Amino acid sequence: MKRISILFVCMGNICRSPLAEGIFGHVADKAGLGDAFRIDSAGLGGWHQGERPDRRSIATAVAHGIDIAGQSARKIRPEDFDDFDLILAMDRSNVAELRRRSPHADKVHLFGDFALGTGEDIPDPYYGDREDFEFVYARLFSGCSKLLERLGTVSGSWSGKTSSVR
Repeated sequence: MKRISILFVCMGNICRSPLAEGIFGHVADKAGLGDAFRIDSAGLGGWHQGERPDRRSIATAVAHGIDIAGQSARKIRPEDFDDFDLILAMDRSNVAELRRRSPHADKVHLFGDFALGTGEDIPDPYYGDREDFEFVYARLFSGCSKLLERLGTVSGSWSGKTSSVR
């Protein structure tokens, strides 16, 4: 069975995308589907390269039984566009920048479209407070759960083309 590879992307890879990576891994493991996926996260910029996620993202994840403290921020690399089947960006500006950089724009989707089905941006909680991080967690958890349901049912036969799961 081919593993589906998913890359979650935000601006600096310290708030939203590491939470999404941790949440998706958690729900996939709970469903017994952890081995069906390869997941990672990255940022558009390298400002936080090598750093752990934001302490508030770590605390929010821990409050929900998920450990993301071992993650390390990294900048998206050109090879990520070849190495991942699906690239989910947290907001429209992330999508636009990824599509500008990517020869494989068909792999790049807005998390709010592809996972949630609402078309919403996942807001950056960096300048917010605990409630902002909780809101982001709730939206990411809902989206990751729907994404797992969507991809988990076809993981054995998914070709890596996003159109085959739409």
